[in-house]
Amino acid sequence: MKKKLFFQAVLFALFSTAFFSCSDDNNDPDPGPGGGDETPVVLTRAEAEALSNAVYGPLQTLSSSYTFLVESATETTISFEEVDDSKDGPQVSIFETTPSNWYAIKVFNRLYKSIGAANLAIEQIGAAEVNESLSEADKNLFVARSYFIRGYNYFQLVQLYGEVPLILSSGNSDYTRASIDEVYTQIVADLTRAYDDLPAFDSNKSNPSQGAVNTILAKVYLTWGQHPLTQEEVAAIAGGTTDPGKPSVDSDKLEKAVEYANKVIDSGNYQLLDDYNTLWGVIHENNAEVIFSINHEGDGIDAQGNHQTHCGFTWPKSARTDPHLSYADITLEDRIPSEYDTRKLYSYATRIEYTDGVVDTLTWPVSIVRPGKWIHRTTDGTHRAVDEQPNNIDHIDFRYAEVLLIKAEALFFLGKASEALPLINQIRERAFGGHYDHGGRLTAVTEEVLYNEWDYEFAQEQKNWTNLVRWRTLLSRVKNTVPNYEYYKSEYASAESIKAAFPEVADVVNAAFYARVHKHLRAKVENLDGKLYRFPIPLSEDYTSLGITPQNPGY
Repeated sequence: MKKKLFFQAVLFALFSTAFFSCSDDNNDPDPGPGGGDETPVVLTRAEAEALSNAVYGPLQTLSSSYTFLVESATETTISFEEVDDSKDGPQVSIFETTPSNWYAIKVFNRLYKSIGAANLAIEQIGAAEVNESLSEADKNLFVARSYFIRGYNYFQLVQLYGEVPLILSSGNSDYTRASIDEVYTQIVADLTRAYDDLPAFDSNKSNPSQGAVNTILAKVYLTWGQHPLTQEEVAAIAGGTTDPGKPSVDSDKLEKAVEYANKVIDSGNYQLLDDYNTLWGVIHENNAEVIFSINHEGDGIDAQGNHQTHCGFTWPKSARTDPHLSYADITLEDRIPSEYDTRKLYSYATRIEYTDGVVDTLTWPVSIVRPGKWIHRTTDGTHRAVDEQPNNIDHIDFRYAEVLLIKAEALFFLGKASEALPLINQIRERAFGGHYDHGGRLTAVTEEVLYNEWDYEFAQEQKNWTNLVRWRTLLSRVKNTVPNYEYYKSEYASAESIKAAFPEVADVVNAAFYARVHKHLRAKVENLDGKLYRFPIPLSEDYTSLGITPQNPGY
């Protein structure tokens, strides 16, 4: 049985406050910008915990939405969602995201909804009197959790949308966009404020801990130290297809990234699992590698359920039906080049066998490679899939392998490639298992090696877009890869041309599907634009203006 998360989403509707949000899937009341006028009076531990718990409900609605937004906005992923390419998922996939795109709206507004709940919790719990039901330690813990999530949310926002308003109190209605440095400074302040009153470690990885704080701070400084693009810099490349130049790194910030990564490593609380493919699935939740995750108990139990299980593997035993999300090309199954690299098995699923022996072949001429990490499987070591994909798998946000790569990347850009090498080899040794000497061990670290290792280790874990933006390689990655894809070729332009080019499979090929893949790949190249380094500042959830100006360049 899954361990229950410390928060319960049933309390979400009672206590949550919204900023930049009018309505959502859960029909929550809209108290307006900055929260409502009436707030609960905290008298007991249960009431304080309820306020703290409300911070998490909005995040439970975003686990699959991040995939639609940030994975589809790269070279690796296409989103069909529905047959109409004007729908929100396909719109991101073909690089035509607009301020009215539901996924941009949902992510932005729900993160601010969580921030509104955090502000209320910080204020109300902080003002509560200690009594026999509510101890000082309880107050400190619940406030710390709220600060943690507020800092976490602002890190998500600044990476995706750039300069964003800093809303730090429940009565704040200032829509002014803060500078990049101001947002990052606030992120560090919130996470640092949370640190002392959180436990050093929690076996339930959906509970914030000091290990989670140090991990996120390491990633914050890694990103901040590589000079995130400002509004002016994005404006300078909008309308073009050339990546912005990358300035010299901020060495002090990268040293801080190393410092915080070392705190996680030296704690001894986390480790790489021996088998990469035991990271995934409900039965492996809260394993020794996970540092922070978003809990999911399934549809009708938590705020939404993690639809990543459905969207990434949409129609079990019906491979010919268009998936909501899939890899963009058959060649991506060879993105991990070595047959000895065990990460390939779950990262790129080409064949799924079910418990009853039925087999889905997820390749030409029927379908396309799928992300296999979110497919529910049996526990007998056969890697067989179960017939249904319940939406109760926790969303892993940070795990120990990322800490090692954060440190390796910071060291590399500090000119210490030799110190980065053993960290990357540690990850590769796990990946290659008993075949480490068959191409697993590296002898040097280059920029390409570093980038590839992020790609191999974190395929379909919502890291790719933020990585490419941090490295300032988003446009070149698309330009240099997509035109070389198999399904980009002119033979795939239509169902008729596919059947004519491949007469040997004309009677069985899922021609309409591959023609649609081709359309998406061509659109990724044709619609390539420097503005894609940001998502648009979106509308509210009722599709009205939020009044935030200026809009991100190009939208």
